[in-house]
Amino acid sequence: MQLTDRHRAILEEIVRCRRSPQYKVTRATIILKGDSGARNHHIADDLDICEPTVRTWRARWAKASEQLAEAESEVDDKELRGLIQNVLSDEPRSGRPGTFTPEQICQIIVVACESPELSGRPVTHWTPTELADEVVKRKIVESISPRSIGRFFKRSGLKAPSVSLLAQQ
Repeated sequence: MQLTDRHRAILEEIVRCRRSPQYKVTRATIILKGDSGARNHHIADDLDICEPTVRTWRARWAKASEQLAEAESEVDDKELRGLIQNVLSDEPRSGRPGTFTPEQICQIIVVACESPELSGRPVTHWTPTELADEVVKRKIVESISPRSIGRFFKRSGLKAPSVSLLAQQ
């Protein structure tokens, strides 16, 4: 594996940057150590990770290196950094995609922060049933069960406000 000077500089920057996520620092370090001639088991020992992880990331880099080399002559450093960050990122996970988009989740939270009385609801506090009915009525989602509303708030650590936060301001 042979790194270009620009690739090496960007990988070293990722390793040095205190804001870089540790998983990307580890992956960039694997690539840098591999470029310097270190063997997989030495890299694994140095980083206290398992050897299959080293093999995986060296293989992913090797697979992407041709595309990165082609892009290198066509893009500036910022775009190249983004491409390298993408190579170091996780691949999409298998399984069923999420039921609700981030936008829908945000809209559900907005509704939960409103007073139910503003929506013509005969209650002073949102219940999962009332909130589910309201977001379907507003066509934010096609359907959602009260239990899903409850799980969503429980999983995210949020609580449906008992008194409207926005209405008070």
